Amino acid sequence: MTLAIIQVFVIQVILPVAFILSLWKTKYPTRLDWIIQLLFTVVFITWLFLSGRWDWVGIYLKFVWVLLLIPAIYLSWKNTKSLPFRTKLNRSQKFSRGFNIVLLLIFGLYTTSSVSGYSTEDEPIELAFPLKDGSYYIAHGGSATQINYHNAYEPQQYALDIVKLNQFRTRANGIYPKELDKYEIFGDIVYSACSGSVVETRNNSPDLIPPESNPDQPEGNYVAIACDGTDAILYIVHLLEGSITVEAGEQLTVGNPIGQIGNSGNTSEPHLHIHAEKDGIGVPLQFDEEFLVRNDVVKKERVNK
Repeated sequence: MTLAIIQVFVIQVILPVAFILSLWKTKYPTRLDWIIQLLFTVVFITWLFLSGRWDWVGIYLKFVWVLLLIPAIYLSWKNTKSLPFRTKLNRSQKFSRGFNIVLLLIFGLYTTSSVSGYSTEDEPIELAFPLKDGSYYIAHGGSATQINYHNAYEPQQYALDIVKLNQFRTRANGIYPKELDKYEIFGDIVYSACSGSVVETRNNSPDLIPPESNPDQPEGNYVAIACDGTDAILYIVHLLEGSITVEAGEQLTVGNPIGQIGNSGNTSEPHLHIHAEKDGIGVPLQFDEEFLVRNDVVKKERVNK
């Protein structure tokens, strides 16, 4: 997990600064080289804007990088507008140009993949959002692995991982605290996202201290619901031990409380995982007619706990 944390801060904090400064300060041999680096920097920031996990560093930071990129483009253009469009390059200049072209192609593909995950042609099931106490951030969601790592696993290809934002617009009080109550979503009441019949539950899986996980019981404490009007089974997992208030065979109405957010099962930290599957194949979820993807924020009226 330490490596993942380092990656988040390198990719979302250090690299944007480095690339924006490089665009501004680099002495370009030609306008063509400036255009190539400009395109790469814009594509990189776009990819990061769409696919970054901004709940780790504050969801407004992505707008800061966009705002800083604008003057960097203008200032670098002023410094290069009088240069020739093309000229003969030495070996290091050729290498630099080729390297930037490779980066442009790689992050162009990443960005295209991220954008493709914002929609799906598969028929979704309509659900009510299962949380009602603040601002909830979609950490994983969409139809592409760039914005939803679940997409690589067919039964969960449209799963959502949901966290909650605090006053600093991050998911937790700290970078990766061990105390479960420092995660803003921990303990929040979970409500049934559909009307239907409870298929099965588990209520005795222990809540774990990050980064511990339990791959032997990946769902942890969970509720599985056969939603009315669809053949799909809805799974709501990683709930708090002992918090589940429904049993198999019970009929639910949308909005009924069913449990609380915990940290049980194969999970790295407290969050809500929700997915639906039919015959072992994941089904898209739609909330208030919206297909949620990474970086979406759902605001719900706060209630007294």
